[in-house]
Amino acid sequence: MEKHKQKILPDRYQVIPRTLIFIRNKDEILLLKGAKDKKIWSGLYNGIGGHIERGEDVLSAAYRELFEETGLQNIQLNLRAIIFIDVEEYQGISMFVFLGNSKQKVLVSSEEGNSDWIKIDRIQNFPLVEDLNQLIPMVLSTEKKIQFGRYYYNNGKLVMEFNK
Repeated sequence: MEKHKQKILPDRYQVIPRTLIFIRNKDEILLLKGAKDKKIWSGLYNGIGGHIERGEDVLSAAYRELFEETGLQNIQLNLRAIIFIDVEEYQGISMFVFLGNSKQKVLVSSEEGNSDWIKIDRIQNFPLVEDLNQLIPMVLSTEKKIQFGRYYYNNGKLVMEFNK
């Protein structure tokens, strides 16, 4: 298709693509505690990740974010979920969630925050980004299928739906 035939219409749903990566080492998971000056999720634990930049595909963006935020390389990432997050009437986020395993246990500090290895069976004792209590067990599940989900807000509360 010719470029001039591609149209982006302002009254159509548009998304910002992002990656979210969880790295496992035996019975621990690597999470990033958001820096105190972060606009969102300050002081909360989240996976590794960020925006997909122009010219990147989803997987190369995930590897870039993983390296930038942890220094980890040569880790096979497996796509575990694709989630659309409704933020505004015509705008949202598409989040591509990956899982990898590492034999290295690095700890890195960056302007994004500090990384910590947390025992998976104790994760509920940490201040997590709101969706992680449900998302992490699903991503770590031995079931290999990719999950498809949608998040939206109802009266200001996050609602999470996944296809069965």
